[in-house]
Amino acid sequence: MHNPQLTKDGKLKHLLTTEGLPRAILNQILDTAESFVGVAEREVKKVPLLRGKTVCNIFFENSTRTRTTFEIAAKRLSADVITLNVGTSSQSKGETILDTVDNLTAMHADMFVVRHAESGAAHFIAQHVAPHIHVINAGDGRHAHPTQGLLDVFTIRRYKPEMHNLRVALVGDVLHSRVARSEIHALTTLGIPEVRVIAPKTLLPQHVEKLGVQVYHDMNEGLKDVDVIMMLRLQNERMNGALLPSAQEYFKCYGLTQEKLALAKPDAIVMHPGPMNRGVEIDSAVADGKQSVILPQVTYGIAVRMAVMSILAGNSE
Repeated sequence: MHNPQLTKDGKLKHLLTTEGLPRAILNQILDTAESFVGVAEREVKKVPLLRGKTVCNIFFENSTRTRTTFEIAAKRLSADVITLNVGTSSQSKGETILDTVDNLTAMHADMFVVRHAESGAAHFIAQHVAPHIHVINAGDGRHAHPTQGLLDVFTIRRYKPEMHNLRVALVGDVLHSRVARSEIHALTTLGIPEVRVIAPKTLLPQHVEKLGVQVYHDMNEGLKDVDVIMMLRLQNERMNGALLPSAQEYFKCYGLTQEKLALAKPDAIVMHPGPMNRGVEIDSAVADGKQSVILPQVTYGIAVRMAVMSILAGNSE
């Protein structure tokens, strides 16, 4: 079956999910991002690859970090950027998603970066845009957040280039995390031999092991000898449901402290897609400690998003 993200000759047309993307394309994005890391250190932080193109950020759901890094990435590629906060626009007056997209297409946008609370929204938009327009999923419901997954993988590759023998652990709210799904698909496609998920049963999707991961419910067991620890944001809005007893109880069992970090390899890196709930998922001493690469993740996010946009623009029909 044809992958809707790819052109007929197998090039990237949209980035909607890491699921089903060939390893060659994942590596192309990571290798291209490598070439953009240095742009931030230049006096003039710009390259002309998207000059004359218009990138439209359509955020139906709030996000500061993702929206800002996409804006910076597009501007560094010399694109014109329009950011639409749809909560305050026509959508709140009853306009449909496709009306919004059609209007932006009429304004000659070349690329849409879409974030939406509904799973599948980016796919839906990609099916309805003109052939020359590219769609990037900046997070849809619980489904996918491919650029976050890729920037996490890029960060891992930068700190742990010997990826063929790594143990990676994702800890926490896997059930609600679109980042976790995107990351698991990318890591397994790239051949990471051992991907673990560590969480209480209530925060794991059913049949999660079918994604190719090893499941642990005990933090001490799950962190033993891992190279990379990815802490996931606990969705605060779901804290008081039946899924968890309390934030304090969660931190006791699944929060990353110095003591628990000591169970991993001595040179293990600690990651978090942000925003962090300090004292719930992660202790401040760990978040700000020498093994943390949480701030470099944000920096690399710009390079990865530049890579995705430049590849898509280069594959225009």
